[in-house]
Amino acid sequence: MMPLTFRPLQLNCNHCAIVSNSGQMVGQKVGEEIDHASCIWRMNNAPTKGFEEDVGYMTMVRVVSHTSVPLLLKNPDYFFKEASRTIYVIWGPFRNMRKDGNGIVYNMLKKTVDAYPDAQIYVTTEQQMTHCDRVFKDETGKDRVQSGSYLSTGWFTFILAMDACYSIHVYGMINETYCKTEGYRKVPYHYYEQGKDECNEYLLHEHAPYGGHRFITEKKVFAKWAKKHRIVFTHPNWTLS
Repeated sequence: MMPLTFRPLQLNCNHCAIVSNSGQMVGQKVGEEIDHASCIWRMNNAPTKGFEEDVGYMTMVRVVSHTSVPLLLKNPDYFFKEASRTIYVIWGPFRNMRKDGNGIVYNMLKKTVDAYPDAQIYVTTEQQMTHCDRVFKDETGKDRVQSGSYLSTGWFTFILAMDACYSIHVYGMINETYCKTEGYRKVPYHYYEQGKDECNEYLLHEHAPYGGHRFITEKKVFAKWAKKHRIVFTHPNWTLS
């Protein structure tokens, strides 16, 4: 990862909390527990304000998709002024991240750093993007591009966190069979937005011929990684056979 000032990001965390954006977080009241982790990871534009009891209020690392950057910029004071100690890692394809004046997302981030000089914003390199694609192919046997899918922000967060954290506690993420279980908890796709149903979204994306995230496939891989790394999933709990 290179920041807009071209220093590589070096993270070394003991116990990490990864907080899902899922509606599963609603009513869990684990905010205080989350805030006790040495590094707290969040994704995209998931807010803490107003949801502290369930999700905590501290953020150390926020991993953000290139498509979510405009959502952060709708509320830049909240994300880049109040949360100036947060490290932002922005991932996206080279066409959006290029530094020659034609990278639409890179240009937005450059303006943000000009307006908020204390903001700590890092962007993924082309090599890192290729690495994440390669890991997907190694783990699933499928070529991401040929299968018409996009990796999720969760995928990038996991790969970064496994590198940076001694142990990881993931909150609010469902496993690959959750939506098929009897009497599962129906929740919104995001804890901070009403509307889309989580399981409907997952199934829609999994089977989209083009442009979908393979959330269910990714969860299967995360379960595999949890057997080799110190990773636990709660709210709901995962049983790793």
